[in-house]
Amino acid sequence: MAAEIVNPLSESATEGAPEELFDPAFALHRGGKMAIQATVPVRDKDDLSLAYTPGVAKVCTAIAEQPELVHDYTWKSQVVAVVTDGTAVLGLGDIGPEASLPVMEGKAILFKQFGGVDAVPIALATTDTDEIVDTVVRLAPSFGGVNLEDISAPRCFEIERKLQERLDIPVFHDDQHGTAIVTLAALRNAAKLTGRALGDLRAVISGAGAAGVAIAKFLLSAGIGDVCVADRKGIVSSDREDLTDVKREIAGLTNKAGLTGSLETALAGADVFIGVSGGTVPEAAVAAMAKDAFVFAMANPNPEVHPDVAHKYAAVVATGRSDYPNQINNVLAFPGIFAGALQVRASQITEGMKIAAADAIAGVVGDELSADCVIPSPFDDRVAPAVAAAVAAAARAEGVARR
Repeated sequence: MAAEIVNPLSESATEGAPEELFDPAFALHRGGKMAIQATVPVRDKDDLSLAYTPGVAKVCTAIAEQPELVHDYTWKSQVVAVVTDGTAVLGLGDIGPEASLPVMEGKAILFKQFGGVDAVPIALATTDTDEIVDTVVRLAPSFGGVNLEDISAPRCFEIERKLQERLDIPVFHDDQHGTAIVTLAALRNAAKLTGRALGDLRAVISGAGAAGVAIAKFLLSAGIGDVCVADRKGIVSSDREDLTDVKREIAGLTNKAGLTGSLETALAGADVFIGVSGGTVPEAAVAAMAKDAFVFAMANPNPEVHPDVAHKYAAVVATGRSDYPNQINNVLAFPGIFAGALQVRASQITEGMKIAAADAIAGVVGDELSADCVIPSPFDDRVAPAVAAAVAAAARAEGVARR
């Protein structure tokens, strides 16, 4: 009697099988999401002699004599290092360098797809600030820029600062500045839609980590009326004795109104709520905000304020999710920012370049501006070129462009 043939996908055959057998996310990630591809052919001995030895020696010698030629005869000026230590990964927290690699690969392919920029994931097996800095400095000759990613606060601030001091290429912590840039772009358009200027607005930020601190500083530099930052213990104010150095600095820069107490206290009469904390804001606190308020609840997957609740009281609602209008997504910023910075071989990414990027993102919306469209879609192919052009122009204007 012939053996019974079992369908490998039948219920009996798959009972108890691992989840990855069926999950499309695992199928997509099998083998990784990226690869290195040659840009020149190596078909015969003549090609080989040009791409490698002996022809390559001429180029190496020329670069040794004139180091700046590395930008013209290697990929250095087209490639970014995406660096992490795996301590603050996409809401998953401290999951380590190996587990962070799928996210870093994802970041790299977004650089390529949206900005035409090559990127290499680098996950480091250390969380020591100075070891990370020294390692990246030693790797820097291979890259035109460094994108820091998913490094926990407050170490991320010191790592970025030290790298910026030691390197003459752009160093950009996307969790800080990418989020801040896209938030400002959406806020500019929301204010325009409701007939207000940025200086008329008082914003409350829930979360005093990397994103919250960067957004607060960036909105202040852009001219917002006032910002109040709250952490788990309430408003970050100068009278608190439990503040870190970073939070103490923020307390000195923000909260002109001198508010103390809870997040709910800060939201009373506020024009803007910006959530980067993952907490939950009571509906009563949202209802107490000013007329025609803006609610940007960006925690993923669960916004601090559910959009259905926010829409009861707010003129404009944004989230970090793709299944609601007005997604605050960093992919609107970082590919174009690095494309523009690399194009002019910028030595750094300045505050003016970041402001230019935010203005360019906001400008793409144009006549499409509405309550459900204060920020372009991540798939709007006008965004990255507009950002790159604006960033390159700002780099030249600020004297950090080298070509």
